Amino acid sequence: MNAMHQASLTTVHLRRTAPRLPRRTLMNLVLASCGLVMLYPLLWLVGSSFKPASEIFSTANPFPGSGANLSGYSGGWDALGVGFWQFFANSFILCGLCIVGNLVSCSLAAYAFARMTFPLRGFMFALMLGTIMLPYHVLVVPQFILFRYLDLLNTFAPLIIPKFVGVDSFFIFLMVQFMRTIPRELDDAARIDGCGHWRLFFRIILPLCKPALATTAIFTFIFSYNDFLAPLIYLSDPSQFTVSLALRSFVDGGVSGTSNYTGLLAMSTLSLLPVVGFFVAFQRLLVEGIATTGLK
Repeated sequence: MNAMHQASLTTVHLRRTAPRLPRRTLMNLVLASCGLVMLYPLLWLVGSSFKPASEIFSTANPFPGSGANLSGYSGGWDALGVGFWQFFANSFILCGLCIVGNLVSCSLAAYAFARMTFPLRGFMFALMLGTIMLPYHVLVVPQFILFRYLDLLNTFAPLIIPKFVGVDSFFIFLMVQFMRTIPRELDDAARIDGCGHWRLFFRIILPLCKPALATTAIFTFIFSYNDFLAPLIYLSDPSQFTVSLALRSFVDGGVSGTSNYTGLLAMSTLSLLPVVGFFVAFQRLLVEGIATTGLK
């Protein structure tokens, strides 16, 4: 009887799971197809960077048909009259200063909103959040006029100074939400030991906000590294171009005045490496900062 009962149970189990296998396989195929569609532009970019110019637009196959060709990398590095390392250096300097500016200004503003009490705090916090919905393009003209009067055009100053005055409301909100998860008892214990706001901020709050600080640093690096509009407006000297402006110069620009697609694709592939490396290096802190923000 036990054997017959087990056999019947096995039959019922197979009947229940049999329809699931084709459905699960179909779902996996659909997801894999969607993933391939999303990855195809990246595969085409990397593969086409190793193609000769005659093969780039002749086929949709992302892989080179006649073997790897490194002419795009060797020729694209110096195609603009300046070594591409100069553009990487400009972007890294700009991103580094923007990261410092956002970490300093946004953390101080967030501490004020999260741990201090002052008149109109709620109204000012709501006003700060309202600026998130304000398009950047609305501020382009007045900011350009301001920096022109200050004689700061064609320098990195217009790209860096705003970061030190807390203009990125999203990061302030991110840090405020994270600081609110820190128990208030730590503040009371620190004040009993004689800590003021500055020591409380640097000794207690800031060390506990490492995930939020890492998230801010990662996104600031990505946004600043990929920014094209602001450097296009304020920078005119090719030796000060960032990577995004340098890549645009390969199309109908550069020294020869003609489009250099092999160099463009090769340098575009290289330009992806810093962003991917920065994300991989701080992925754990990034996920932790986003996952714990706003939780009580």
